[in-house]
Amino acid sequence: MTAEPPNESGSSFRLTVLNPGGRDPHEDFSAGAGSPNDKGHAPVNFHGYAACTRGVFHRETKAAIAEGLPVLLLLRGDFHETREALRQLQSAGLTTAVSLKETGLHQIARQLSDPKRAALFREITGAANGFLAATSETAQLCAGGTFFPTPYPIADALWDFSRPLPERAGIFIGTREWDVPSRHHFAAFSLALQLGGPATVFDEKPRRARKLWESLGGDTGKLRTLEKRLPYRDYLAEIARHRLVLQLDKSAVPGQVAGDALLCRVPCVGGDGAIDRLGFPDTNGFGRSLGELKELANQLLRDDTFYQKIVNDSQREAIARVGFEAVAKQLAKFYAALAR
Repeated sequence: MTAEPPNESGSSFRLTVLNPGGRDPHEDFSAGAGSPNDKGHAPVNFHGYAACTRGVFHRETKAAIAEGLPVLLLLRGDFHETREALRQLQSAGLTTAVSLKETGLHQIARQLSDPKRAALFREITGAANGFLAATSETAQLCAGGTFFPTPYPIADALWDFSRPLPERAGIFIGTREWDVPSRHHFAAFSLALQLGGPATVFDEKPRRARKLWESLGGDTGKLRTLEKRLPYRDYLAEIARHRLVLQLDKSAVPGQVAGDALLCRVPCVGGDGAIDRLGFPDTNGFGRSLGELKELANQLLRDDTFYQKIVNDSQREAIARVGFEAVAKQLAKFYAALAR
């Protein structure tokens, strides 16, 4: 029998991430992060937990059982499929931790404001071997909940999307979902205008973005609107063209925008997500006023020395705290303790 390759931390621990009945198909991450040119889901978000351990991602419970690996089971939909999957996994003797798939505070409020779903959440988390949270806020929902940031392959040269500093210009407004108040798009637009632009934003309704920009007194010639969702590597290449990423999100999410910025070696200003706080300790929006964020962004746009320091510091912090090797080690210890 051929031994399994070690994961990013050098151990043999591998993890199955199961999203029962979900849309994302099976992904084999035995090669780790792989290449940005690979087909399939990028090794980020919940797929990142599988990728950093050279594990697998499944949507079928039978396939997850066949792997014979410890499982991270995602709570999704009305939670009924998750409950049934947990029953089958534990009957098969597999150590199983559960995690909410949607972890923004607004998403949690929408899910758990339903008394029946809240009761089912309590039942599932009580029966599982452990509760893994992608944000520190979510960890507080369950006794014994443990926070693990969603990992990013920051130290992998294949995933370095950085460009020379002279090739970077303008502000990338990182948030989408215009109908979610906690994203604070209006404030982000206003701040980008005060900083002088130009700015890039994603909006499937470009006229809406232009009208808001104009209503704030902005020159639409300084606003670039991207209407369609891009393949992940193209999206990262888009971010990498910019001098900085700006977001004022207060949703307490895992922090994908900040994680994407880390892969591009672009500073991220604002945002209170988990990766924002861990990877950008000097520029995140947790506990900082709009005035402070404006001052930081202004300095990043104009001071190359300060800019490079923020990039270097953020890379060092992120590799140590949200890099593949760091999170793989934490996951191995967590599941070893659950199995005792």
